[in-house]
Amino acid sequence: MAQVNGVPRPGAALGQPCIFKSVLLGSGSVGKSSLALRYVKNDFKSILPTVGCVFFTKVVDLGAVSLKFEIWDTAGQEKYHSVCRLYFRGANAALLVYDVTRKDSFCKVQQWLKDLEEKFHSGEVVVMLVGNKTDLEEEREVTLEVGLETVMSQEGR
Repeated sequence: MAQVNGVPRPGAALGQPCIFKSVLLGSGSVGKSSLALRYVKNDFKSILPTVGCVFFTKVVDLGAVSLKFEIWDTAGQEKYHSVCRLYFRGANAALLVYDVTRKDSFCKVQQWLKDLEEKFHSGEVVVMLVGNKTDLEEEREVTLEVGLETVMSQEGR
C-alpha cells in the first residue's frame, strides 16, 4: 500500500489516485441518486428509482495526491435490501440517507445501521447520517426533537 506523509493510501500504487469506496443506503425515494448525481455531475433532475445498484466515480485532484471516489448508489426498495448488503464489501464510508419529510425513512436508517454493524468492526467504516430534502421545510416530519425521540424510544424496546 502506498503512503503519503506516512499515511496509508488505500488501493493506490505510487502516482495513482487513492480509491475510496462509499455506499449510499436508505429507503426508496429519499434522494440517494439525486445526491450522487449532484456531486458527481453537478446535475439535478428527476430520475427513476434505482434497480439494484448504480456506480459513479469522481476524481478529485488535491495537488500532490488525487482521490478517486467510488460511489455505490443502492436501491432503497425493500425487495433489494438483502442484495444491497453485497455492496458493503470494501467500503470506506456509508451515507445513511433519509427524507426529512418522511419519518418512516428516518426509522428505517436504524436497520441499515444494524446491517453495517454486522458487517464491519467499530472504526472500519465511516458512517454519516444525511437528512435530505431540507428544502421542503413545510412538509418536514423529522426535526431534531422527533429524531431524538424516535431513537430513544427504539433503544428502549
